Amino acid sequence: MRVAFFVTCLVDQLRPEIGWGAVELLRRAGCEVDFDARQSCCGQPAFNSGYHEEAASVAKQQLRIYDESKDLYDAIVTPSGSCAAMVHRFPQLISGAEDVASSTYELAGFLVNQLKFVDFGAELSGRVSWHDSCHGLRDLGLKSEPRELMAQVKGLEWVEAELAEECCGFGGTFAVKNADLSVAMADRKIDELEELGVDFVTGADLSCLMHMGGRLQRRGSKIEAVHFAEFIARGLPGYTTSADLAGESDAKGKGRGLEV
Repeated sequence: MRVAFFVTCLVDQLRPEIGWGAVELLRRAGCEVDFDARQSCCGQPAFNSGYHEEAASVAKQQLRIYDESKDLYDAIVTPSGSCAAMVHRFPQLISGAEDVASSTYELAGFLVNQLKFVDFGAELSGRVSWHDSCHGLRDLGLKSEPRELMAQVKGLEWVEAELAEECCGFGGTFAVKNADLSVAMADRKIDELEELGVDFVTGADLSCLMHMGGRLQRRGSKIEAVHFAEFIARGLPGYTTSADLAGESDAKGKGRGLEV
């Protein structure tokens, strides 16, 4: 299967390790992965703030890129439930966006539901819990899929948090406009995670993990917030680490950006 990889703004700019991990998982699941460097924002920040015309303007660039090459791939896959959910809203903003919207999948859902691939042979150690991001859970209906993937990682002790489905308080501009409430929501989840004694909290959206990770760091917690694609990739036999990839890229004078 040939996949067009939609890396997302946050992953591309702030955590390319997630992109490398996601591409590795897709390849090990039997996919040929294409990465179009012209891709841009899906328009979600503007859309969620009520600027739908501006969101449509941004989304049209993304739509054009994938629509013109739609015969070259079988699916568009992104390591973000929120960005996948936004692409699913493209038909509300742009005429003719139905094909791209219906071809776009969040990574965990794609691996489990479309490819039926859950066991990568990864092995890690530690106690780990999951955070259900709002868009992945409520917009896309993804609940069991990421847990099926994590259950196959040998050596992990899974700890299910009672507040796993509760919002972390990020919500894009919500965290800026309602900072105190946003922090309180994150701390409520972190309090439980610390009581559970986990080493890691993982999830499928970098935005939520950045928000929780920031609070964990400020509180001096030893818990690491890490995207499941990067996390599973760490335990893959023979996987070249992101640091090694960055070093090879720098040596070739290409910088640190994602290349597939």
